[in-house]
Amino acid sequence: MYLSWIRGSLLLGFVFILAFVVMKPIGVSTEYVVIDGIYEYQQHHDLIHKDANSSSGYSSNNAYLNKSGGKLAEHIIHPKYYGMVFVLSIILGGLIGRLTSKKASKSMKQIPEFHTQTFGNKVFLRYLFVFVGGMLMLIGARLAGGCTSGHMMSGIMQTSISGYIFALVVFVVAVPTSILIYRRKGN
Repeated sequence: MYLSWIRGSLLLGFVFILAFVVMKPIGVSTEYVVIDGIYEYQQHHDLIHKDANSSSGYSSNNAYLNKSGGKLAEHIIHPKYYGMVFVLSIILGGLIGRLTSKKASKSMKQIPEFHTQTFGNKVFLRYLFVFVGGMLMLIGARLAGGCTSGHMMSGIMQTSISGYIFALVVFVVAVPTSILIYRRKGN
């Protein structure tokens, strides 16, 4: 029971290595740029053009979508690719795990005890905090040029200096923030 984190870590490491060897390093936040680009392309068809000179066959007047030979522009036009499947699989896998785990359904609550102690037993407030926190993380990931899976996990696996810096900053900010928000009264 206490060693389950080791099995999970080994499985996660195996998945990252397999993804790296078979496809490319894992990263998630760029897929939200693609989803936004799909919506934007529906409104403004001049956003992306066919381009025989680009390695992907597409280019964009948006510099970010145009980098890497127009790869993101291509993904906006043809969103059925590994990255989008990966993001949808994260959501589906989490849901399946939650619904099929007998242990999780007995022990997991809508609102964790540490949240109730600090903010009360309001489900809406918990969901609001989770949503706002997720949005802040996504904005931060895009400002940093990648998310925790891309920078920290895949980046460190590839010995990327930016991956190590990103991991350091995440922990230096996250630990004190958690302590500040969730400190128990009277401690």
